[in-house]
Amino acid sequence: MRLAVFTSKYPARVATFFERDMRALLEAGIDIEIFPIYPLEPSLWHYSLDILSEYVLPRSKVHHISLGKSLRTARPWKPGNLSTFLRDTAAVSFSAAKFGTAALAKSVYVYPKACAWAQQYPHEYDHILAYWGNYAATAAYIFHRLMKRQVPFSMWLHAGTDLYRNGVYLRQKLLYSDNIVTCCEFNRKFLQDEYSDIFQQISAKILVCYHGLDFAEFPYEPKGRPERKVIAVGKFDKNKGFDYLLKAAHELSFRGINIEVELVGDGEQAGSLRELVNELRMADRVKFRGWLPFTAVQAAMRGATILVHPSDGIGDGLPNVIRESMALGTPVIASRVAGIPEALDNGRCGLLVPPKDVKALADGIQTLLKSEALRFEYANLARRYAEAKFDLWQNGKCLADRLQTTQRPN
Repeated sequence: MRLAVFTSKYPARVATFFERDMRALLEAGIDIEIFPIYPLEPSLWHYSLDILSEYVLPRSKVHHISLGKSLRTARPWKPGNLSTFLRDTAAVSFSAAKFGTAALAKSVYVYPKACAWAQQYPHEYDHILAYWGNYAATAAYIFHRLMKRQVPFSMWLHAGTDLYRNGVYLRQKLLYSDNIVTCCEFNRKFLQDEYSDIFQQISAKILVCYHGLDFAEFPYEPKGRPERKVIAVGKFDKNKGFDYLLKAAHELSFRGINIEVELVGDGEQAGSLRELVNELRMADRVKFRGWLPFTAVQAAMRGATILVHPSDGIGDGLPNVIRESMALGTPVIASRVAGIPEALDNGRCGLLVPPKDVKALADGIQTLLKSEALRFEYANLARRYAEAKFDLWQNGKCLADRLQTTQRPN
């Protein structure tokens, strides 16, 4: 089966779970080609995983197109296309406008790209997969509507960026999709609550497929850790809650517990986080590592005592860094929000704390730091649970089977 996969930006600084998912589909016998809606930045191939290297997926199967070229080559006025294109883009634009000018601009941006791709590849694919439910899904939807073949259409939903907020045309995409793939049971419940009026129509189409790991690439090494190094990994967005970690570290210092904090990543909150570090007078105990290739991220996680993921709300679905930390033997403390309790088996495989609660987070860190036995227990349970639930090849085979057996109703 030839599968066209629409995504947002690829390559990207953070695309580890996307690349793993694509490799799993390839291993399951799916022939994939990728359509990123944003322009190619060649320097970002540096962050790409070997699991989806150019020897595994040739770069010729990653189809970037500039906005200028798409405007020159799109032909929406061809017979049979114009009315569909105008009707669909008007409907999407009307929905996007409700979420502001940025949402509208991003939607309009993908129209000519989807049209140009549909002109270039009108018959080639047996199935269309929108990897994200936002603008990538809009491009995939318009592409699918302009195709000359009636093939299945599937959409993958993840978290805040494409499900929890700014759901441009999402209700219609849910109804249009033959499969709705999502990364945690929390998201199924979210769909049931948010779209209760149509849930009966879409419930049978939902498949929970956890992003997986190749455990051969994640050596389990719980021993030989430093005594008091806490790491957090991710984009510096407000909903990651890294400021609560810094405040918890400050709280611990009043208890006579000085910890080293390592922040791996970058983003719009970087400036405010650095200001907070200075305000708390912790510059000597907080290290900003910036964006790192994944091998360096792995090394940083292996070199930490514990990993903290202090989400302040439902921004992430089920953060990949938690699964990765579980695989490596790094004990986890995380907020009890969204799909995180699923990853930690409701606290059996890691410590769950209320979001935005500095004292509870500080208490949790203190509890784990003072008990090596508890850290080993969490690490051991977490690795075994992760192997059972987050196996890349098993989960990829399940998704591939679903895609291959899906038929689109006439």
